[in-house]
Amino acid sequence: MKGYGQFCPIAKAAQVFCERWTALIIRDLGVGMTRFSELHRGVPLMSRSMLSRRLQALESEGVVERRPKAAGRGSTYHLTPAGREFLPIVEALGVWGQRWGRRELADGEVDIHLLLWAMEHGVRAEAFGKGRTVVLVEFCDQPSHKRRWWFVNEAGEAELCVKDPGFEVDLHLVVGLRDMIYIWRGDLPLAHALDTGRLRADGPFRLRRALATWLTLYPLAHVRPAHEEAPPGQDTARGST
Repeated sequence: MKGYGQFCPIAKAAQVFCERWTALIIRDLGVGMTRFSELHRGVPLMSRSMLSRRLQALESEGVVERRPKAAGRGSTYHLTPAGREFLPIVEALGVWGQRWGRRELADGEVDIHLLLWAMEHGVRAEAFGKGRTVVLVEFCDQPSHKRRWWFVNEAGEAELCVKDPGFEVDLHLVVGLRDMIYIWRGDLPLAHALDTGRLRADGPFRLRRALATWLTLYPLAHVRPAHEEAPPGQDTARGST
């Protein structure tokens, strides 16, 4: 990592933390991603070789530690105490981004695989009760090879399937990709999306009612953008993007 050539502790910390991709790697390690393949899914534009080098650099700085897998070959990655102290900074960056970042999605930010990765690790499989519940998410504005994705919820875990797993679909969601990102990010309230037809949910009432519990939103979805914040003593209804 290239340094700033300063003894200032801010410069010392910044030369570790401010390298490109580092904050995102720490973000994902902080929510429990430990395998290399999981970490790479969280930074899909980063090459595998660059991710490997960055993890090695963070390990040498005492921010990340590598541990042998409990079973089989390979290693897992974990934050050290020094690495965990970066987590409040990562969260603060996220809060700033929610409050002040651009709310409209640029074309390069509409990433279906990153959304599905976030959903797979964020949804609450137990929301539908015992037994197997299959949720089909259909992105109506995507080409056929990216249109349908299945979430098999069973035994408290959700498995994302890129092909039809062969089970009966219990809940069928139809939505545009941008709108699904807006819902997950907290810009488009789920109830409003359903009421206006921007999200269609077909299935038994009990499953549609549990959808809000299953579809866990981005942890900072509650942070309102600065332009929506009401003056003291006033309140305004949250709009939708």
